[in-house]
Amino acid sequence: MFLSYVLCFLAALLLHELGHFAAAWACRVSITEFGVGWGRKLVSFNVRGVDYMVRLLPVGAYVRLDLRELQMRPLGQQVLVLLAGIIVNLVAASATGGTRFSVMNFLLAATNILPLYQQDGWKCGMVMLRGLLRRKSLLIEWTFTIAGSGMSIILFGALIMRCMKAR
Repeated sequence: MFLSYVLCFLAALLLHELGHFAAAWACRVSITEFGVGWGRKLVSFNVRGVDYMVRLLPVGAYVRLDLRELQMRPLGQQVLVLLAGIIVNLVAASATGGTRFSVMNFLLAATNILPLYQQDGWKCGMVMLRGLLRRKSLLIEWTFTIAGSGMSIILFGALIMRCMKAR
């Protein structure tokens, strides 16, 4: 049973990154690398300027975009690229309702939408703050980062307490 959850998580993670990849491609943002796993490179190849890699540790995946190019796109396109993985996970979870794959997609979407540092929700929040302010503001960005992380930790703590009381 545990192995099936791990495999479903890895499939959901791959689907998540493919969502970012497809949105970046549609918005004409250059993609330099698509990787599966972390650690030492096992296999790599290049197709149309994108390096595809499989790494030693099979947990994790990523898409490396040209961030300068992304930042030059309209705000709506930036938000789409940053939230595309979450959107794809929610669609997959809804389409496969009640399965282990559905659960893993919902969990991946839920954890990525939180404004935790370097998660998709945090990145999207930063892009929207900068768009709203029309500039960078270290004070506001750090306040958002600390408050978002703090609220996320409080939310998780409350959910854990609720689950413990339900037992």
